[in-house]
This record gives sequence, structure tokens and C-alpha cells, in this order.
Amino acid sequence: MVVDYLSAEGHPERLGPLAMELVRAKPDVLIAGFGALAAQAAKAATTTIPVVFTTVGDPLGAGLVESLGRPGGNVTGLTDQARAVQGKRLQLPFDMLPNKTGDNIAVLLNPDTPFSRLGLEEAKTAAESLRVRLAVLEARTAAEVAGRFEDAVNASAGGLLVLEDPLIYSIRGKIAELAERHRLPAIYVYKDSARAGGLMSYGPDRPQIYRRAAEYVDKILKGAKPGELPIEQPIKFELVINLNTAKALGITISPAVLVQADEVIE
Repeated sequence: MVVDYLSAEGHPERLGPLAMELVRAKPDVLIAGFGALAAQAAKAATTTIPVVFTTVGDPLGAGLVESLGRPGGNVTGLTDQARAVQGKRLQLPFDMLPNKTGDNIAVLLNPDTPFSRLGLEEAKTAAESLRVRLAVLEARTAAEVAGRFEDAVNASAGGLLVLEDPLIYSIRGKIAELAERHRLPAIYVYKDSARAGGLMSYGPDRPQIYRRAAEYVDKILKGAKPGELPIEQPIKFELVINLNTAKALGITISPAVLVQADEVIE
């Protein structure tokens, strides 16, 4: 087996030409990595070579598949999101707010990412049931992020929900630092963000998703049609809590929350 690996190195405008370069090599399967943009570039580059994406938050919203049960065409893969998860993510920082219904919770997102739009709608639904207001902070570039934290302070936000995409994820350390500086208890999607100094994360077991993607590739190499392989959603989610960050924020994590954690960073 020969694997050719190409990276846009944080520059999404390079994805299209890189996908075309891979297609010219006539591979048996194309694998699209983290996020929707790589998958969209792969789909645009070929209608015949099977494409397997790994962690696309909203395959339908990204225009990659016709349906989750029967994707159609030459594209299939795995999503790293499941419905109702945003409610759980919003509940955790909400439980730490001193005034509960008197506080806002800020949501940091990149509005150009299809999953972020879907995640925001789910967060709004969860916020209504919790009777809190959401302050939406949009950042399309890394340079815009610091200003969005100033907006969160001006909105009297008491907590922060971070909807991570490749852009937000790539600066997770900076975001964790800004959240601590502005005294915002924040929850993230991926545990790498908690390990980079974020307060907590609640998200899928990504290594397991990548292993399942390999199994999809195996099925295709043995003759399965990608358009007939259903989009698989994660079934295992992990809660990671960084007690060092909690201490820096002056927050005491309740035993009821700690006992739910799959990993505690001390």
C-alpha cells in the first residue's frame, strides 16, 4: 500500500490545487482530513474516485452527500458530531454561572463553516430551555479572535461555548489563554483544547473515528460503493476537565461533574 499525504498547512485556498494533484496520481481512494473544506475540495476534484471524509460536522449542510443513510455519488465518510450534543456542552458552563438565568453565554464560531451554523442553531434551542441568552461571536480569521473576546466582556458573558472548526482548532492555545485572561469558563469540542489550557471539552473519540474511516477505505477497496455506505455518527463522547485552568479561574468543579470526566488534568 502506498500513501501520498498532502497538507494545505493552514491555508484553505491550497486545498483545491492539492486535491487536483492527488487526482492526477490516480489513487484508488481519496481520504479528506479534518473539516468540511478538504472534503469539498476532494469532491470538486473528482466524480469517479471514491472519497472518504473523516470528521465533517455537517455533511448535508456542506453539500457533500444527498442523505446520511445513502450518500450517493462517490463520497462517504464519518461525522464527528451528533444532534443534541450542543445542549450538553452548553449545560456544563451554564452550571458554573453564578446568576444562572441572569447571565449570557458567549458562542465563538467561524460562520463560514457549515457545522458552525448547525451547531449555533442547536445551541440556541438549548439556551431557550436553560433560559439564558447567547452572545454570538463570529471570527473568520485568527486575527479577529482577540476582538471577539472584548465583545464577550461587553456582553457580560459569564461563560463561553467554542464551536471548533479547523481555524478555531488551529489557535486553540491562544483561545484558551484569552478565555483565562477574560475570566471566561469555556468548553470546547476537542480534548486537545483542554490539554492546551482550556477549562473543559466534551466531544467524540477522534482516534476511534479515524479507525472507522480506515475500515470504510477497506470496504471500498474490496468493492463496496461509497454512495451506499451510510454516514456514521459518533457514539462515544469524552469529557475532559483541566483542574489547573479551573484553579486559575477561581472555579471549583463539583464532584458531580468530576465523576463524569473521562480525563482530569491536574
